[in-house]
Amino acid sequence: MNTAVTRSNFRIPPMAALVLMLMPFLAACGFNTIPTEEEKAKAAWSEVLNQYQRRADLIPNLVETVKGYAAQEKDVLESVVEARAKATQPQIQVSASDLSDPEKFKAFQDGQAGLTGALSRLLAVVENYPDLKSNQNFLALQSQLEGTENRIAVARRDYIEAVRVYNTSLRTLPTILWAKIWYTSNEPFQNFSVAEETMQPPKVDFGAKQGG
Repeated sequence: MNTAVTRSNFRIPPMAALVLMLMPFLAACGFNTIPTEEEKAKAAWSEVLNQYQRRADLIPNLVETVKGYAAQEKDVLESVVEARAKATQPQIQVSASDLSDPEKFKAFQDGQAGLTGALSRLLAVVENYPDLKSNQNFLALQSQLEGTENRIAVARRDYIEAVRVYNTSLRTLPTILWAKIWYTSNEPFQNFSVAEETMQPPKVDFGAKQGG
């Protein structure tokens, strides 16, 4: 008698019952999507960091080379050095675990945008120094910088797409159910808000102006 009463009083909550019914389907449809897309986005971010670091590593030699021909451009040279120091300071670096932090991401993005602007001004100044434009060391550095900027653009695009896919998985069916039930600590990642074209120094065609 008591057993019958106990069994009759036992009820599975409607939501739990629904989850149990859908479990076999969901297990084969989306359970691994969120962590998979999260890892892809983190890997894409690592590549972004690698390319920005490559650019930062080129700047000291670039500044020293320009200084040898245009020491009087002190303000421009110092602005590049200062912008590099700001963009690489530890407190604004964004690790994979910080990608959900809007303040840290914005600080990182602003630092890189500031460095891009300083490099743009430096390359514009170079136009006034024909001997510098024909210097082989400078030309090699300028070519490396241009190649790095192209790699940065590709890495940014890959990251933007990876984050779009990951963030979408957190708010669309069926994966949103796993986000609510299982991956409750996962948060959307931040993405670039500065237009890509503003992140790249202008391309200066040194060769064309040397013949003029």
